[in-house]
Amino acid sequence: MADLLVYRAEGAAASHGGDLYGFTVTPWRLPATYPPFAAALFVPTTWIAVPALKAAFLTGNVLLLAGLVSLSARLASHPLPAPDALPPPRTRTPAPVHRWPLPPARLCTATALALWLEPVFQTLLFGQINLAVTCLVLWDLTRPPGARGKGLALGLATGVKLTPAIFIAYLLLRGRTREAATAAAAFTATVLLGALLLPAASAEFWTRRLYETGRVGKAWIVDNQSLQGLVARALHDPAPGACWVLTAAAAGAAGLCLAARARQDRHGILLTACTALLVSPISWSHHWVWCVPLLAVLLADGRPRLAAATAAVFSARTLWLVPHQGDGDLRLPWWQQPLASPYPLLGLALLAGAALTAAQPVPSARISSASTIR
Repeated sequence: MADLLVYRAEGAAASHGGDLYGFTVTPWRLPATYPPFAAALFVPTTWIAVPALKAAFLTGNVLLLAGLVSLSARLASHPLPAPDALPPPRTRTPAPVHRWPLPPARLCTATALALWLEPVFQTLLFGQINLAVTCLVLWDLTRPPGARGKGLALGLATGVKLTPAIFIAYLLLRGRTREAATAAAAFTATVLLGALLLPAASAEFWTRRLYETGRVGKAWIVDNQSLQGLVARALHDPAPGACWVLTAAAAGAAGLCLAARARQDRHGILLTACTALLVSPISWSHHWVWCVPLLAVLLADGRPRLAAATAAVFSARTLWLVPHQGDGDLRLPWWQQPLASPYPLLGLALLAGAALTAAQPVPSARISSASTIR
């Protein structure tokens, strides 16, 4: 649980006035990378002995996984945003397994199976907070329209890990300005609170450390399952520069556009998450815990074969089978490239599939039916 030890060190630095972005811990010399607000949240981790803290994190992450499975089922049964956005009728019958809430036996079974997914297992192995952040975002986005404080949890999640900010853009593109404004206000509050509690660290993070993506880790290693990692390994170049920037910009624009035009909100949410993981400079494999709601939605869409293939991709662990010692990640032959970058390739395939779906017109009979419902 190397990342857990980093969180504990961040909490210690925040509580004792240490240099939050000047230390490294563990044999891998890992630094603090989150905003000062997150460091303040980690202070309680210093009150517990490391063995007990590891046990608490392991238990908490398993419970959070169960929560994510339940939220994924809620997302899979999420209502459509408007009757005129109904998708074309399908011949397949949606699977009934995603009725929400899930029965306890089914929830436990799904949680146990989800532990085999590589991003989930790595989250537990590293003592990461991915499941907590994803649960916050998904809980907020699947709350009923007009719910009090809707957007608040998304803003808090953004204050911890920044990448959920892309969902604020998604809400704006969907015309949900009130939720987006609430999320933006909550995020701003986390920044101000961090500045109040840790003024020096806040100034250092927002003016300098935020832009030093290299200190997070080497972008070209197989651990990084973002577009930058894919491009760097494919070009055998540790700093792909403009090639990656242009690729990420195109994927980001296309992903947000497809998410905004998605006929179902659940698809828009998943496309936004996929876009964030693709365009982020660093998306470690354990960041892809969004595979859990992805599988739930695929099953609810009546696509069991595609869900099985997706589960296989996230369970096969092919990225760890290719040579990755030293600079081996940069010297992979062409046939090992797909094995080294399974998640970004799957993400690009999802965007391509969404583009094909968006290009299909809604039958006029369906539109007339939607007008009758309205």
